[in-house]
Amino acid sequence: VIQRIFYTVNRSWSGKITCNELRRSNFLQNVALLEEEADINQLTEYFSYEHFYVIYCKFWELDTDHDLYIDRKDLARHNDYAISNRMIERIFSGAVTRGRKAQKDGKISYADFVWFLISEEDKKTPTSIEYWFRCMDLDGDGALSMYELEYFYEEQCQKLDNMAIEPLPFEDCLCQMLDLVKPRHEGKITLHDLKRCKLTNVFFDTFFNIEKYLDHEQKDPFSMLRDGEGESQEVSDWEKYAAEEYDILVAEEAASDQWNDGYEAELNPVDHQKASVLKYQMEKRPFFEMPSHLADVDLAEYDYDEDFE
Repeated sequence: VIQRIFYTVNRSWSGKITCNELRRSNFLQNVALLEEEADINQLTEYFSYEHFYVIYCKFWELDTDHDLYIDRKDLARHNDYAISNRMIERIFSGAVTRGRKAQKDGKISYADFVWFLISEEDKKTPTSIEYWFRCMDLDGDGALSMYELEYFYEEQCQKLDNMAIEPLPFEDCLCQMLDLVKPRHEGKITLHDLKRCKLTNVFFDTFFNIEKYLDHEQKDPFSMLRDGEGESQEVSDWEKYAAEEYDILVAEEAASDQWNDGYEAELNPVDHQKASVLKYQMEKRPFFEMPSHLADVDLAEYDYDEDFE
């Protein structure tokens, strides 16, 4: 609750909040809203626990050495290598990252990953549009030229070729994207053009996310236009994604706990005691320590029944 209060007031952890800041942030109305809602995760105006849990699990999955930083190879594994390498390079170039860690050591922090994931899963918000526009604007002139669009589309074509899918020629793809965005000035697409577009997610996915690009290709274009016109969308793409991923993570955790409980229940008292000792030793062992010798099993020492299939 304290975190939500500071987030609402837009303050850092300085420990002081002035009366004027409370008035500007409608603090009392927000507190009343929190008190009325039994399940705080239902308040989409706030960054809920479900959102945090999903982001942290995704980050922890990519951060294989668990040093709380991820590099290019780690980020490339996100969503089964769906994002192009050229876009990954742009993210680490400093176009959208803060601090010097990304440029110096080639790593981004958890905070940078938060911006990345939310922008990746909801490409319709002004913040995410600015995020990806900066990445695609290679020369930083404030406009996307046809050269920059072709630069990112080339890798998409290579991926489609590897999947035995014939890619659309760039000229045809360009015509589709220009019809989609309807830029005010010929030969370039500005940030303002993309913010006016109702289907910016389709535009961005076409140039650097192969999985979502294929999903869009399989959908009815008229249905996508209807979805884009629904500006008063009650649930955003990010909220949908977070809710779905949270349910999956909770189900996987429950299934894992159920399997472990069932396995321990089938053990006889002696085996159960051995398993408890092993579990105790594993819990005592530091998280980053190498597996113990108890895990070294030579399958050649075991004799299988001849009729075993």
